[in-house]
Amino acid sequence: MPSDTTDDASTDAEVTARDPTTLTFMCVRNAGRSQMATAFAERERAERGLEDAVEIVTGGTDLADAVHDVVVEALAEVDLAVNGRTPRHISEATLAESDFVATMGCSTLDLPGVDTDDWALNDPGERPLAEVRAIRDEIERRVIAVFDERFGER
Repeated sequence: MPSDTTDDASTDAEVTARDPTTLTFMCVRNAGRSQMATAFAERERAERGLEDAVEIVTGGTDLADAVHDVVVEALAEVDLAVNGRTPRHISEATLAESDFVATMGCSTLDLPGVDTDDWALNDPGERPLAEVRAIRDEIERRVIAVFDERFGER
């Protein structure tokens, strides 16, 4: 006869397979900070083998035409490619359905039942590469912390 622990573990695995955790990264233009966060989150998801357990969403409310060139360059330095991605709109419904939403210093969301965090980060759009690197590195640190907190340290 299986123990209660075994039953709980298989129930958790079934729930994870059916209903992944949704992590959402948003900023107004969806051209810099949220794109960097999304790229780091996709890397973390893959490196941790969480492809079936984590859905990653990104978007903005007043979209830019393209991801900032300086962001593409800064991410390429750490072997992450966002060239060719386009900013996407994010709906209130998508935000409300998320498990976690990180805004990038541009929102005071109040989403009942959703864990939200405003990452007070400068917009990298018109900044020199040296400043964007510092923003990129802070975003990477925060994304890893989100994954460590939710899924355990590597």
